[in-house]
Amino acid sequence: MNDPTEPIAVLNRRVLLHQPANGFRTSLDSVMLAAACTVKSGQSVLDLGCGVGSAGLCVAARVPGIVLSGIDIQADHVALAEKNAALNGVAANFTCADIRNYEGAPQDHVITNPPYAEAGKHMPSPSSSKALARGHIEEDLNVSDWVEAGLRNVKNGGSLTLIHMAGETHTIIQALGKRFGAVEIIPLWPRAGVAAKRVILRAIRNRKTPSVIHPGLVLHEADGAYTQAAERVLRDGAGLF
Repeated sequence: MNDPTEPIAVLNRRVLLHQPANGFRTSLDSVMLAAACTVKSGQSVLDLGCGVGSAGLCVAARVPGIVLSGIDIQADHVALAEKNAALNGVAANFTCADIRNYEGAPQDHVITNPPYAEAGKHMPSPSSSKALARGHIEEDLNVSDWVEAGLRNVKNGGSLTLIHMAGETHTIIQALGKRFGAVEIIPLWPRAGVAAKRVILRAIRNRKTPSVIHPGLVLHEADGAYTQAAERVLRDGAGLF
């Protein structure tokens, strides 16, 4: 069993992360989300619902010199995010805040991995930490709130990038409305020939360019091992766009 006091390593040990003893754990989704952020050195990135800083710190490992910030509703996660930033030598500003009313300085890029279960649509989790993150306690929180938070905090011409359930793609596109354009979608397939469970969506504020659906990424071989394409993202830090 892993020692909860020891940090886990991602991106081939380029990023080390302390995690809470209970609650959500850093997942493949965080690394994939980071790989979809097209930030350049010197630009700013805000991670909405940053947790322990996983996605943002993976972005910083891929593109040194970014201006990183993040917010999360759980103070203990924010404390771990600050600890993880220091551990990885990244200057970052993590804040405890509610995404529904947070409005900071406009950012070049906003990334987010919203909870996959909306309030009232699932059985409550026995972990209060997981419950809060999933929206069990925040009864009216849904994916549209995360899009609205992105809108409030991204510059005109800046990008909003999300990873979410494939079945919610239509909901996200509806929430983006006419405020965002140039929507790009990358399906993430568990294996070849299997329907995508996750999708990554990136949109640009006040852009009118038509939408694009990319070929997508197959994550696993038939034997469960990662595909070479997935390994390039998960270990080598390759970008998805």
